Amino acid sequence: MRLDSLPSGCDKRRLSGELSLHRSSHCLSKRARAKWIPLCSSVSSVVKRVVSRNAALPAKLYTLVRNTHRQAETVANATYDVVIVGAGIVGAACANEFARRDMRVAVVDREVVGSGATGAGMGHIVVMDDSEAQFALTRYSQKLWQVLRNELSADVEYDQCGTIWVAADEEEMGEVTRKHDFYGDRGVATEILDAKRLKQSEPNLRDGLQGGLFVPEDAVLYPPCAARFLMHRAEQHGAKVILGASVSTLGQRRVLLSDGLQLTADIIVNAAGAWSAELTPGIDVKKRKGHLVITDRYPGFLRHQLVELGYLKSAHSVATDSVAFNVQPRRTGQILIGSSRQFGAEHKEADQAMIVRMLQRAQEYMPCVGQLSAIRMWTGFRAATPDKLPLIGPWPGDKSVFLATGHEGLGITTSLATARILVDQITGTKPEIPIEPYLPSRASKEHAHV
Repeated sequence: MRLDSLPSGCDKRRLSGELSLHRSSHCLSKRARAKWIPLCSSVSSVVKRVVSRNAALPAKLYTLVRNTHRQAETVANATYDVVIVGAGIVGAACANEFARRDMRVAVVDREVVGSGATGAGMGHIVVMDDSEAQFALTRYSQKLWQVLRNELSADVEYDQCGTIWVAADEEEMGEVTRKHDFYGDRGVATEILDAKRLKQSEPNLRDGLQGGLFVPEDAVLYPPCAARFLMHRAEQHGAKVILGASVSTLGQRRVLLSDGLQLTADIIVNAAGAWSAELTPGIDVKKRKGHLVITDRYPGFLRHQLVELGYLKSAHSVATDSVAFNVQPRRTGQILIGSSRQFGAEHKEADQAMIVRMLQRAQEYMPCVGQLSAIRMWTGFRAATPDKLPLIGPWPGDKSVFLATGHEGLGITTSLATARILVDQITGTKPEIPIEPYLPSRASKEHAHV
């Protein structure tokens, strides 16, 4: 790509630097590596190429050696205090939290550590103010990540780049003021940016935007490696991990694997994300599909995570498909482009129409995005609940089953707090925040009144 091909208004100086592939380039064939995918020209035609090319790509960012049947049988024959179903970041965080408190822990997943929604997610560590309960959980977990950050391995790529909530008009600037006051009253530092300051902060945003809200403590990280880091910590404390093993049923102190092996424990944690409802019938968790696109390396093109204020409307929709402008800088110099939400989409294949809408939305805020080269796109399924809050705690009707699911797009952010709250409940430790808004029993009460 030639820099002089960029449209006027783009900061060409910030696009300097050698173009090279993301570390996940091992997922690409040599033929695919040689072909760059411009995101503009004709968005629709580009999407067709991205979709067809990615159809042949491996689904995993990492290929781990799966347990042999003999290894799994050895692990299954032992007795545990806790068996966790799901090795995404929530399951890994729970495993680490239980194991470091000297509990005997086993983790089971049909895939690899950090797959599922974790492997498909953007990786933001953010405070959110949709409700007091959402704020309390995200802020608590953000603080836990801040405590842990100096211990994280380099490949986790924890980067406190901050978030800018972008206001397109005066009405949205009113929302900026509201958020600023809300966060300020609760001890979260923010800065209101006018149009000039916004442009200085992110030169590649289009002209005419009204301003934004800068939240400096927000961060991004690389979710699969974060999950692997937490699981490795758990293993250091004695946790056992069984990968490539599907769970057929769980409950009544038993986890039955599809190959007939059985694990027993007093506590069973369902952390299976979008598939948790299949293992615990009756919980109100639905799959919500999303798409993401990642570009080649463009050091300096983007400095902060950027989110349109309309993102909240997209996230709140429970019946319609939606897209919103949300981009993240990666330490590699790549740009992660989102986001989309779909209910009722059961297939993992990319939806061309949704990708077109998502990229067009991104270009409405950052026209230069259309001149970047994409190397990969993928889909994933979020675990969504009706009230936008996760289910953390005991499941009524089975004293051995506990839930850690329903985080939708905030699983990375809230994983550490979820694990801490869950273990606090089980060990009788007083939690740092009120836990009532997240208890699974609230769903049972709601259904009882319907």
